[in-house]
Amino acid sequence: MVLGAVAFGVIGLRADPGVEVLAVARPVIAGMQLSDADLRVVRIVPDQALRVVRADERSTVVGRTAAVPLVAGALLTADQLGTATDPPPGQSIIAVGVKTGRAPSALAPGASVLVVIVPQGGDADTPPQAPAVVRAVDLTDSSGVTVVSLQMSAESAVRIASATGDVALILQNPGR
Repeated sequence: MVLGAVAFGVIGLRADPGVEVLAVARPVIAGMQLSDADLRVVRIVPDQALRVVRADERSTVVGRTAAVPLVAGALLTADQLGTATDPPPGQSIIAVGVKTGRAPSALAPGASVLVVIVPQGGDADTPPQAPAVVRAVDLTDSSGVTVVSLQMSAESAVRIASATGDVALILQNPGR
């Protein structure tokens, strides 16, 4: 009996409780159809509260629409697929041109920033400003302008988009 218990314990410890699930291989924007190249297989020990998509369901996922932006390396869940719901209600995405030196060099999607409109001549008492999250950063063009897509409240988006002056982005600590 003791030998049987030891053998069972050793076999039980060697058993891998992990399962193969799908993860995002590269960034996918909301509303895009997933391709096979957008997915990769990873092995995890799943939590029942997380509705991950199993690797054997890959063929049913390819061709479906991303409901939200998908980040490379994230596990794919069923809730992330379907009709695009991006941006969320009450939010807007705007593009701003940022001159060289008006944004940190480490700016990347997902960063929390404070958008400040620096008026021409610096004559405003309180320049328009709003918190935002960086959604995309394009390459700097030949004139030294980088287009940055920002997500913010719809009200702030209108205020920032209608302001005149240079855009400055201040990287914020999201409080993690």
